[in-house]
Amino acid sequence: MALEAAARPPEETLLLWEREQARLKTRVVVRDTEAWQRDPTFSGLQRVGGLDVSFVNGESSRACASLVVLSYPELEVVYEDSHMVRLKAPYVSGFLAFREVPFLVELVQRLQEKEPDFMPQVLLVDGNGVLHQRGFGVACHLGVLTDLPCIGVAKKLLQVDGLENNSLHKEKIVLLQAGGDTFPLMGNSGTVLGMALKSHDRSTKPLYVSVGHRISLEVAVRLTHHCCRFRIPEPIRQADIRSREYIRRTLGHPGSQAQRQERSQKEQGPKACPKGSPGSPADQGRPPKDCDRGPSTDPKDPQPGFQEQPKAQQLEGTGHHEDSDLWPPPAWLQSPS
Repeated sequence: MALEAAARPPEETLLLWEREQARLKTRVVVRDTEAWQRDPTFSGLQRVGGLDVSFVNGESSRACASLVVLSYPELEVVYEDSHMVRLKAPYVSGFLAFREVPFLVELVQRLQEKEPDFMPQVLLVDGNGVLHQRGFGVACHLGVLTDLPCIGVAKKLLQVDGLENNSLHKEKIVLLQAGGDTFPLMGNSGTVLGMALKSHDRSTKPLYVSVGHRISLEVAVRLTHHCCRFRIPEPIRQADIRSREYIRRTLGHPGSQAQRQERSQKEQGPKACPKGSPGSPADQGRPPKDCDRGPSTDPKDPQPGFQEQPKAQQLEGTGHHEDSDLWPPPAWLQSPS
């Protein structure tokens, strides 16, 4: 539980947020706009981005925002940027974007300014798109503000428009037999808001994929599946791993607060990673030489300094279950032999 839980905003603020969502929603495009999206093999797609926010353990305002860019179809990290942020808006269901999106947009803008050759052609974000109380979730918000194709990938079903995680829904999940199997998420309105996707053969929990911006649902689901080495799409998985590790490196080192702040300032800043370093079988998840991830830790031990909340749970138990977001752990998080 966060120790700095912020108060709910006044109703006037929530009304302003609703109006802003309604205004931006008019700009959402729910169809394919790029040539690579129309190709069955995604020919022409070379860079896929993933974004995530991880919270400092025990806090609700201090966090790390992370952007990674992976080559496609190799799914090797070619660029990463993480930095500590202080969130001012509290978490309110249906308004997550007003809490996190400003920092995610800043990461994309920084990439555009400093390393434009690494700009992703599509973004995957941990959250929902049109599968939302007002049809405008964090993936829509991010897509519209960056004008990039964007896909929402959620780990839990957002129960809106009559969608429920009830016995019928669970029966449909059981029928998902192989990676790539799906079923539509149709609300009481008759609109298909997204798809439940079995992302990996050994995963027992589906992902909930929805359109964010400038992509069709069919292509969003297919690309999400193609990006899954494990349950969570690799762009989001790597952003999550690297934001957690950045918190650990920034706050977990011994030394005075001034020393930690000095290290944090030195480490902040985007890194273009040599192609072919992470992602290959021998080096999967291992940073390139100029993207050092710090000393190894045992994934069975609690990792100090980070907490995801409220939209995601920490790893349970040892983290060795196929459905765990960070399983298998990258080589640089495993204890040395």
